Formats: sequence, structure tokens, C-alpha cells
Amino acid sequence: MPTSSPNVVLTVTTIVTRELGLADGAIGPDADLRDVEGADSVKVLRMVSKIEREYDIELDDEAVFSVSTIAEISAVVSRALAAEAA
Repeated sequence: MPTSSPNVVLTVTTIVTRELGLADGAIGPDADLRDVEGADSVKVLRMVSKIEREYDIELDDEAVFSVSTIAEISAVVSRALAAEAA
């Protein structure tokens, strides 16, 4: 999976921590969201929606729901941004 820019990782991490009500720095890019307390399907959908609004992109549902870490979600976002730019 291609790497994503540090800015995308930071933004996605911020969105995730805020949506889950966690303190800044509470989770890192390699955290598996399936194991984070409070990360239910409704909150994941909200996170995806906020990420899409932040970057004005539409993420492929299959791509988003086939990954589980912030780093992997950030890579999906980076690929979508690259596709938009092309």
C-alpha cells in the first residue's frame, strides 16, 4: 500500500481522535480502529464523512472498509487525492 503524506496522516488522526473523544496523541497511525474503544460503525461512518468533507473527495466504500488503521485510511485518502489531481 502506498504511503501517504504526513499532513494527511495528521489530519486523519485528528479527525479520528476528535470523533472518538480521545486526547491528542492517544492513538497513533498504526492503531487498529477495530480495537479502539468506542469506534463503532456509526462513528466510523462519521469519520469517513468528515474526511471526505475535509478534502472535498469521495472515498470508495470498499477501499475504506477494507482497511483498519489510520495509516491505511490515510493511504486511501492520498490515492483519492492523487486521482483527483490527475
